[in-house]
Amino acid sequence: MRSITKLALGLAVVMPVQAMEQHMDAMPVAKLAVDHLEQRFDGDDQALSWELDGTYGNDLHKAVLKSSGERADGGPTESSETQLLYRRMASEFFDWQAGLRHDDQPGPSRAYAVLGLKGLAPQWIELDANLFVSERGDPSLRVEAEYELLLTQRWVLEPKLEYDLALDDDRDLGIGAGGSTLEAGLRLNYRVSPQFSPYVGYVWEKTYGRSADWLRAEGEHDEEGAWVLGLRFWL
Repeated sequence: MRSITKLALGLAVVMPVQAMEQHMDAMPVAKLAVDHLEQRFDGDDQALSWELDGTYGNDLHKAVLKSSGERADGGPTESSETQLLYRRMASEFFDWQAGLRHDDQPGPSRAYAVLGLKGLAPQWIELDANLFVSERGDPSLRVEAEYELLLTQRWVLEPKLEYDLALDDDRDLGIGAGGSTLEAGLRLNYRVSPQFSPYVGYVWEKTYGRSADWLRAEGEHDEEGAWVLGLRFWL
């Protein structure tokens, strides 16, 4: 009888705690993560580059607003991309995501539908893979992979790869079918706190295929690199 009473008392204590934990997990949370806010140095040329996303929701589903771009010092914005996504848990490590993307840049702007997958691949590699279809019906693919290598409790080395592949021509934007762009970055972060890290690094970008041919025909470079100095933080 005593054991039954103890069991009943234990359940009476544990079950409300578990219910409260589940309720806390389901509560929506707002977060702003600035992945990169950096100044890029390429010889005498400098540019401000940014990549950030704001989220609101819980582990099961959330709304996401993403912004990235680059602006030359004393010049125009060279690229600006905004995405509004709905993200839903697909498994323990991956989320499905779908939404809209809008590019605003010198030249014609473009709107895209987005369908993708984001999460942690084996070896704790952060993976973000998306299919884009423009308002003109032009499809393209993008895959981003990022990894954090903990050197010490403070120093973190962050390699990152981004690969864009066009599946159709968009001559107005200088993008050719089968043309692709590969960007590789290596950043060394110093964690002042878990939420704040200044860093230095290097970013290299190469364009291939028909897109590269069109760049060279216009007298532009199909390969470039820049040293970077920036901040990474979240709120």
